[in-house]
Amino acid sequence: MADEIVKSQAALPGGDTIFGKIIRKEIPATLIYEDEQCIAFPDIAAQAPTHFLVVPKKPITQLSQAEDGDAALLGHLMLVAKKCAAQLGLAKGFRVVLNDGPDGAQSVYHIHLHVMGGRQMSWPPG
Repeated sequence: MADEIVKSQAALPGGDTIFGKIIRKEIPATLIYEDEQCIAFPDIAAQAPTHFLVVPKKPITQLSQAEDGDAALLGHLMLVAKKCAAQLGLAKGFRVVLNDGPDGAQSVYHIHLHVMGGRQMSWPPG
């Protein structure tokens, strides 16, 4: 986790991101889900037995920068997270995380949901 904190402190909003490249199919990814609004794929630095990302195709940099017009898209991301979690057998539950800004440990400035499960999560997180 310390590496993610270091990455988040160095990350800067703006410009193209790895998620933009995955959405455009410039970087391969094993997709769990795709529709006209978003994609979902496994996290390459998994923090749980099941850990995937749900990423909108619209490049919203961070939740604190989202606008009222993004409400339907943000809700759609949550429903896709639920569908993918069910598809991947997370019947006992899962955690959804959305990092925002340096103190929130956001290391890629293209909004995305982390969905983690397959083990008992601890509380409090962080």
